[in-house]
Amino acid sequence: MTISLVKGQKVDLTKSNAGLKNVTIGLGWDPIEAEKKGFFGTKKIKANIDCDASAILLGENGKLLRKQNLVCFHNLESPCGSVRHSGDNLTGEGEGDDEQIEISLNQVPADVHKILACVNIYQCEERGQDFGMIRSAYIRVLNPSNNQELLRFNLTDNYAGMTALIVGELYRHNGEWKFNAIGEGAHAAHINILAQRYI
Repeated sequence: MTISLVKGQKVDLTKSNAGLKNVTIGLGWDPIEAEKKGFFGTKKIKANIDCDASAILLGENGKLLRKQNLVCFHNLESPCGSVRHSGDNLTGEGEGDDEQIEISLNQVPADVHKILACVNIYQCEERGQDFGMIRSAYIRVLNPSNNQELLRFNLTDNYAGMTALIVGELYRHNGEWKFNAIGEGAHAAHINILAQRYI
């Protein structure tokens, strides 16, 4: 049974799901429809928005330990192999997750205490785009062994003007993994800029 989270809520992940070794973080979004007036009337069109999901692996002090601990469209796997990105989705079109991040919890190095899940808009400045142009954004955590959805956090805040989102985080607590629904907007034109916060 899926647990629906609200912003700021923290839940046990491995403690309440005994034997859970792997998780998939699914992120999804849809571009909003805008009206375009033409010679033959008005039609609805969807903006072409390229959102990119990323994972930032942080140490106990909340800092990025190694540059390669940023897993994203240009670095699809962490050095240890425990965090893997599904690849880039350029439009957000279609049903289901737009991008996924797979995590082997037992293989995450002991010095990694948090894994942040983030989304940013590619070339947001050049295209004049922000998260006010996105709707139905969510993050969910699945058990890949049976495809069961464990957690879901729907982002309902107004993120107009924001070009990056820190959606949620997996973190260690007393030997178990927990999840925190963050939903924080940020100004960062590229995931590398957002990652600078944690250096």
